[in-house]
Amino acid sequence: MILAHSACVLVIEPDDSVANQLAFDLQEAGYDAFVAHDAASGLQQCRELQPALIVVDRMLTGESGLSLCRNLRIIGHHSPVLILMARDTVDDRVACLEAGADDYILKPYRAEDFLKLIRLYLKPDVDTNEQLRFGDLILDIAIRRVIYNSRAIDLTMKEFELLKFFMEHPREVLTREQILENVWGYDFMGESNVIEVYIRYLRLKIEEEGQKRLIQTVRGVGYVLRES
Repeated sequence: MILAHSACVLVIEPDDSVANQLAFDLQEAGYDAFVAHDAASGLQQCRELQPALIVVDRMLTGESGLSLCRNLRIIGHHSPVLILMARDTVDDRVACLEAGADDYILKPYRAEDFLKLIRLYLKPDVDTNEQLRFGDLILDIAIRRVIYNSRAIDLTMKEFELLKFFMEHPREVLTREQILENVWGYDFMGESNVIEVYIRYLRLKIEEEGQKRLIQTVRGVGYVLRES
């Protein structure tokens, strides 16, 4: 069944067959899909189209996908960026986060899993003025802004959703399985430590100016948002 979406998705992929298949899958699901084959044309289309989401291959001609992602963040493009990559190691996931990407897709990809991830990031925004508070930490859901001790914290979409889940369950120990199910919404293969990677970066941003640790590790169980 074709769904009615207005969201524009830009695919930046050097391989014609992969790019065409990704675009086909997106169009079949009802999205407006556009394709670029290198970093320069991809950046130009980002400026012209202002896509709601960008899928970019890590290996591009002339400039890496991670470098392109960094440039997009520098010029103020805040739409979710998903990196297509062939390897799934801790270093690879950290590199994606450091570049400002929100998530990654492993190649060869499965259309069902790919579209599930796309739908997760392009969920309609909820019309709400709700704010979540935990001490001096404030999360504004409507405008997706985080303030801690009067300091604005710039989070990726996935980091925001992770912090939101913790703030919806303050002082409650959350297992890895609960976090994966509620924040990612899909299953990871094998013993993925993606949660640890994201929590590490979330902690770095929250504790940037010497602030106390709020997300505590409960060994053998999971994590909890609580005062030290």
